[in-house]
Amino acid sequence: MLKIFLTDLAAYNNGYLVGEWLTLPLETEELEANIKEILAKGEELCGDRFSDEFFITDYEWEDVSIFSVDEYENIYTLNEKIKLIEESIEPWQHRIVKVLLDNGLVNTLEDAIDKVDEVVVYENSTMADIVEQYIEEYTDLNAYHPLIVAHIDYEGIGRDLELEGNFFRENSDIFQFLG
Repeated sequence: MLKIFLTDLAAYNNGYLVGEWLTLPLETEELEANIKEILAKGEELCGDRFSDEFFITDYEWEDVSIFSVDEYENIYTLNEKIKLIEESIEPWQHRIVKVLLDNGLVNTLEDAIDKVDEVVVYENSTMADIVEQYIEEYTDLNAYHPLIVAHIDYEGIGRDLELEGNFFRENSDIFQFLG
């Protein structure tokens, strides 16, 4: 889900890039073993010094970049966040969590996960498409003269709806926050 390059800080400060790509989430024991292994390699290169400091020099998400990762982020907290994501939501919902976080609709990852069901996703849609769908669903257009129907400004209504602050674009998809 999330790959991080974990680097020995002391070795890095001595001119060596000692680290390893880890795929989170990991069991705590496995994570600790990987950290010890990285630090041991750094100690071997730098001589008789022991350091328990490490940092994240790079990261990449498997599919959706849900949030950014700071280089000095607590690795155990980060691992728990990734576990929470994997255990709580389906992969297709990762984009929803990202939109909720990126647009300030929630304050925490936990809140985003809780509000996933309050978001409607319109894939490969425009606001005009959404407006047209709404009007067809809630109005009997056959009750109006065809000239009137032909002059409905779907784009204009779509812009107005978007300005209300409940619709958010992400690539070619539109997300509607109902909460």
